[in-house]
Amino acid sequence: MANQLLSIAPRHVSLPENYVRPEPQRPRLHEVIAGTSIPTIDLNSPDIIDKVADACTSHGCFQVVNHGVESVPEMLEVSSEFFDLPAEEKAKHYSDDPMKKMRLSTSSNVRTETVRNWRDYLRLHCYPLEEFVPSWPSNPPSFKRVVSTYCREVRQVGMQILRVISLSLELEEEYLVKILGELEQHMAINYYPRCPEPELTYGLPPHTDPNAFTILLQDPSVPGLQVLKDGHWIAVDPQPNALVINIGDQLQVKSISFIS
Repeated sequence: MANQLLSIAPRHVSLPENYVRPEPQRPRLHEVIAGTSIPTIDLNSPDIIDKVADACTSHGCFQVVNHGVESVPEMLEVSSEFFDLPAEEKAKHYSDDPMKKMRLSTSSNVRTETVRNWRDYLRLHCYPLEEFVPSWPSNPPSFKRVVSTYCREVRQVGMQILRVISLSLELEEEYLVKILGELEQHMAINYYPRCPEPELTYGLPPHTDPNAFTILLQDPSVPGLQVLKDGHWIAVDPQPNALVINIGDQLQVKSISFIS
């Protein structure tokens, strides 16, 4: 039911019991190494192949700048506008059916979880766009235009990253694009409300991504993303207009985890 959404519920003064994790599963923020982060790569750099190769080998996760995605400011704005919509408007899109191609939901899978994650999310399938955009929310009025533009631009970045990784592996430039280029494209627009007791829960717990790779746009005002490297958690501080590239299980031999 839509009243389970955190974006609909009144602001909590304490964490509801069904979000409190058992002691061994709680965040351990003291383990984060201060002053460290993942590599940042300029996609216009002349030595981009070597830099991407090093980042994939050392971290499996990196940020990119000068990526050409011009819709970033609008994407952040329309995402915020969506979760600020009245409860009855958001309720139209709510579903806890994980098989639905477009749905607004909360946590990860409320049908099976014993402890929930402190987030709401709007899940969208994005490729091919012409197949899925008609079912997307029509409110805010600019939602379909902005999000579809962002999807097209980000897909181009993804294809560029695949080409660079191919070259770094001494393969033909189009090798990974040919193999992965027609795969599905999904999007989750995550909403993390202010948490009254963040030391007791996660927005998302430690995990790896099972897909080829994830392109993540962070809200500059919402820190919290961390990456596991050599047994230590590294904080990924948001950079304005940067995109985080996380190499998923399908493209790496040794998987990494990240939390938010």
